[in-house]
Amino acid sequence: MEFTKGHGTGNDFVILPDPDGALDLTPGLVAALCDRRRGLGGDGVLRVVRAAKHPDGAALAGEAEWFMDYWNSDGSFAEMCGNGARVFVRYLLETGLATPSGGTLPLATRAGLVRARVEGADVAVEMRRPRLYDTATATVGGLTLTGAAVDVGNPHLVCALPASLDLGVLDLTRAPDVDPSVFPAGVNVEFTTPGEPVEGSDGHVLMRVYERGSAETLSCGTGACAVAAVALRDAGRETGTTTVDVPGGRLTITITEDTCWLAGPAVLIATGELNPATLRA
Repeated sequence: MEFTKGHGTGNDFVILPDPDGALDLTPGLVAALCDRRRGLGGDGVLRVVRAAKHPDGAALAGEAEWFMDYWNSDGSFAEMCGNGARVFVRYLLETGLATPSGGTLPLATRAGLVRARVEGADVAVEMRRPRLYDTATATVGGLTLTGAAVDVGNPHLVCALPASLDLGVLDLTRAPDVDPSVFPAGVNVEFTTPGEPVEGSDGHVLMRVYERGSAETLSCGTGACAVAAVALRDAGRETGTTTVDVPGGRLTITITEDTCWLAGPAVLIATGELNPATLRA
């Protein structure tokens, strides 16, 4: 089995080329691939398959050649992964599988059609405009916080920490407790504190995240978009550019009246082959 390893601000993925959808990808195999001691290690798996060859992408085959088949590290599906989409696009471009037309590249995902553009070392992807729809609470380490529920094609709960607390004190070795009646399919939980002003940005936020199906990760693209939407709302704005710093680096989110662009570095670090039979041993 051929593979490539890549990351976007430390959010890392195992990339599997499977143009014709012939690979028997199972939850067990995905979890084994993402195991950081017995496998390759990763926050998730990106299967590169033609949209026409995957049942979840066939409806978009007329608009995009490639479908991002994204799996969480525990073998579950996710509707969308912003950093994964950026790494996926970098892979398509560096392997010559796709070429941008008019400066953009369309990509099929479970959350719908996504456009991408390359800006030097950065890849920007057009995400669904975040929708704030409710409030809910998350409890971590005995601390209960009220946050904003946000839909970015997948569910998020953005919780601001009290000014007296630093992000580093949070214990995210286990999932925060949330109300399953509000989030029946689980939720990514983001914790935030304000950052110092950044030139050219309307706001600056520091973020940590616990991702459903992957535990704490160094970065979450859709989570950064959710955080940016909440920061703009709290500033009395509906549009603007927000800088979001995650443990793995810096992301820039631009929200317009109609859409949301997520930009940041996307890097491929290794390619190789593995024997999947040894992963199941």
